[in-house]
Amino acid sequence: MKVVDIFTDGACKGNQKEENTGGYGGVLIYKGVKKEISGSKVNTTNNEMELTAMIESLSMLKESELVVNVYSDSSYIVNCFKEKWYLNWQKNNWKTKKKTSVENRELWESLLALVDKIKEVNFFKIKGHLGNNENEINKWYNKFIQEEKNISIDEYKRLIEYNNLADKLASDSAMDIKE
Repeated sequence: MKVVDIFTDGACKGNQKEENTGGYGGVLIYKGVKKEISGSKVNTTNNEMELTAMIESLSMLKESELVVNVYSDSSYIVNCFKEKWYLNWQKNNWKTKKKTSVENRELWESLLALVDKIKEVNFFKIKGHLGNNENEINKWYNKFIQEEKNISIDEYKRLIEYNNLADKLASDSAMDIKE
């Protein structure tokens, strides 16, 4: 089975303000080949950009018989899939436990449709914005292998590198909007 690793991030300069700029970034890795994607939007939210990064990245896939490993620092997305929030949202006509409408419903529906097309999609929460501090890396590595999957420290450092690249793509895109 072909395996694709995807790293995504969203950014929003001025999140929660009426006027803001957002960006998204994605890094897709297949057999050591790297593809970078990015884009931007005005008057958005960080969560919209996180979802857009995921949607745009998955949209790049040309086949469905794949194992896709998605790495994100977005608890919003990773927890939704790991804890299957979307099943209750769908069952309850896109209402939350508090009976409010699910935010970003259209984006969630698009993302779920893409995920449903792929044979296997695994979501992994990875700490965002990690630098080169060995103590910080070791701390988050130990947490990752306990909660997510057992990999070597060198593999974890590779994941951090690609995750930081997705973050940079998103941040740069949010800053590059010409008004």
